[in-house]
Amino acid sequence: MSRIVFVNGSYVPFEEANISIMDRGFLFADGIYEVSAVVNGKLVDNEAHMARLDRCLKEIDIVNPYSYEQWIEIEKELVKRNELKEGCVYMQVTRGAAERDFSYDKSIKPTVVAFTQVKNIVNNPAAETGGKAISVEDIRWARRDIKSVGLLAQVFAKQAAKEAGAVEALMVQDGYVTEGGSSTAFIIAGDKIITRPLSRAILPGITRLTVMRLANEKNLTIEERLFTLEEAFAADEAFITSATTFVMPIVSIDGKQVGSGKPGPLTKRLRALYLEMAGA
Repeated sequence: MSRIVFVNGSYVPFEEANISIMDRGFLFADGIYEVSAVVNGKLVDNEAHMARLDRCLKEIDIVNPYSYEQWIEIEKELVKRNELKEGCVYMQVTRGAAERDFSYDKSIKPTVVAFTQVKNIVNNPAAETGGKAISVEDIRWARRDIKSVGLLAQVFAKQAAKEAGAVEALMVQDGYVTEGGSSTAFIIAGDKIITRPLSRAILPGITRLTVMRLANEKNLTIEERLFTLEEAFAADEAFITSATTFVMPIVSIDGKQVGSGKPGPLTKRLRALYLEMAGA
């Protein structure tokens, strides 16, 4: 059975889906996207993902084409039609199609596409053994808090990680880790869980937010501050968070072993807490 995708109000077979070559998402990366995880056929942390989608649209001056309830209906219908048990729903909104020009007319109708992807999230083997990471220079633009479809710098970073046999690339600016190519970066020093504070320099990660809430509920110590790559090398534990990895242990960075070289006890506890929250 063909995968069913959503394009501008219609559910169509993947092979029949199309958008205009004049779409500003294609020509200018003029749009935003969002990803929600699915576990046991249920959306995870979805309310926060929808709130971020709405905020990012406002930031780039696009009127949200659907209400919160309509977005939920689209997601659930895609999960149902594709019989998705575990994976994610990807949603993208661009400014729409118009004759190519840098400036835009506010009357352009946005383009909306959404689709499902099957992913092994809960029992990802890397979560058991821990993954390797590399570091790369952060060459992105200044509004990283917007989940923009302009992802060329992340493509470079993720490809470098893939070629190094790593699960993620940690981006570094002025000596400090900003975030992963598609994740939030954490280190653990003693009993302190350390991550960079929110600003325009990083995306406000939804999984990041929930992990920090779960940690606070268990009276674990969270410290929001900048940390250097050298601190990451010397950390007792390290991990990344994202919608499609949840909590992923990092056991080496640039070939340097982190802590024991195995997923640490606090990282494993945080992953277990998140899995329980997700209904896994």
